[in-house]
Amino acid sequence: MIGVVIPAHNEENHIHQCVLSIIEAANHSGLNGMPVRLVVVLDACTDATEGVAASAGAMVLNVHHKNVGKARGAGAELLLKLGVGWLAFTDADTIVPPDWLFRQIEANADAVCGIVEVDSWRGYGDRVREHYLNLYQFKDEHRHVHGANLGVSAQAYRRAGGFQPLPSHEDVRLVADLESTGARIAWTSRNPVITSARTDYKCREGFGEYLTNLAISLCSNPSALESSNPVNTQWGEP
Repeated sequence: MIGVVIPAHNEENHIHQCVLSIIEAANHSGLNGMPVRLVVVLDACTDATEGVAASAGAMVLNVHHKNVGKARGAGAELLLKLGVGWLAFTDADTIVPPDWLFRQIEANADAVCGIVEVDSWRGYGDRVREHYLNLYQFKDEHRHVHGANLGVSAQAYRRAGGFQPLPSHEDVRLVADLESTGARIAWTSRNPVITSARTDYKCREGFGEYLTNLAISLCSNPSALESSNPVNTQWGEP
């Protein structure tokens, strides 16, 4: 059985499409009817996220951590108790492709790190877009870590100690812990997800803040980032 975890904090405007895309991925013929359980972890939500997620077909779990590492971990623990053998993670403002889960299982690895594509560059301009695309590795054996496109076997997840209770970079820490245990990690470009480049991001030091800071840096000092390539830092974004 496959489990999918989506942490969410006031995501009523995005969660519906995210859940529907995962349900479509869960019905991929390549999975041969393997059961998929999907949980949206509602972290201190005060809007209509719960109702939207439930009506779209997801289980919901209410927590009050205000911490993405704890939220992902809570969802993972719930699904592990239900007996899932594979855990997949994405974000509430992300759309996964129809073969997303199939590609993770097909990789035959302990963990799968996938890439992301940006839904729209509106508000950032061509310069930020071009600079970002020049840095990003749209290829297999990339070294990007995204909580929006991550999968791990239940066994490897437990062996690595699961998500640490971090307010950011919990995904990078998990992958580092997986590597330290000798996990086989597939760095694939075959199952990219589409994620939001919105400026009203919910997670500090996440993808949205990275893009915002990139735009600020380029505007204030056009040459500031020429010698600084975040692709090689093993930082989560990009």
